[in-house]
Amino acid sequence: MLDQIITYLIIIPGLLHVYFMYMEMFLWEKPRTLKAFGLTADFAAKSKALAFNQGLYNGFLAAGLFWSLFITDLTWAKQVQIFFLSCVFLAGVVGAMTVSKKIFFLQSVPALIPLILVLIK
Repeated sequence: MLDQIITYLIIIPGLLHVYFMYMEMFLWEKPRTLKAFGLTADFAAKSKALAFNQGLYNGFLAAGLFWSLFITDLTWAKQVQIFFLSCVFLAGVVGAMTVSKKIFFLQSVPALIPLILVLIK
């Protein structure tokens, strides 16, 4: 039962990072993305290459989270989950410190909950 809960809780930040990747790589200059990130059209145009790169990193985080769910060796799967959930959590902490406090709640908290559960399992 706990394993299923952990799986679903890992899927949540995985899906969030797929969405972040898509927004940053393909929708960076669209009105909805400008609003979500609090950007001006001018800033978005100037930072498009940086956002594309950042989106790729978010895609790597999502890939690692999803990959961890398909590893059959339980010890290895746990180590991979701890690594990628920690990366997501820390990226959210840095984002909250440097960009916006809401990043902590959008990125760090969804990673922290399954991380704690994986660590105590």
